[in-house]
Amino acid sequence: MIKIRDSRFNIGWVSNLNSGLAFLCLVKDNQEPNNFLKYSGLGIQLLVSIGLAAWLGLKLDLFFGLKFPAFLLLLVFTAFTGSMYLIYRSLNKE
Repeated sequence: MIKIRDSRFNIGWVSNLNSGLAFLCLVKDNQEPNNFLKYSGLGIQLLVSIGLAAWLGLKLDLFFGLKFPAFLLLLVFTAFTGSMYLIYRSLNKE
């Protein structure tokens, strides 16, 4: 966390290094940011990765003219599995 000193609060960036997401928050002196920011970042990462995988899979299925959404299912499953692995690793660090 990067901290900028203020009279009552530290203004800092809470970042999730796995996903590259960062949140600006106010933290009282000598206090770590709460878990809400950490887990909301993981949730946003999960939603964005699945959404991008679904969009890309749909575009690939339309490009190749497939009747069955093979790329859509493959990429969504891969994104979900990868995100769950990152969440699992993040929870085991604590």
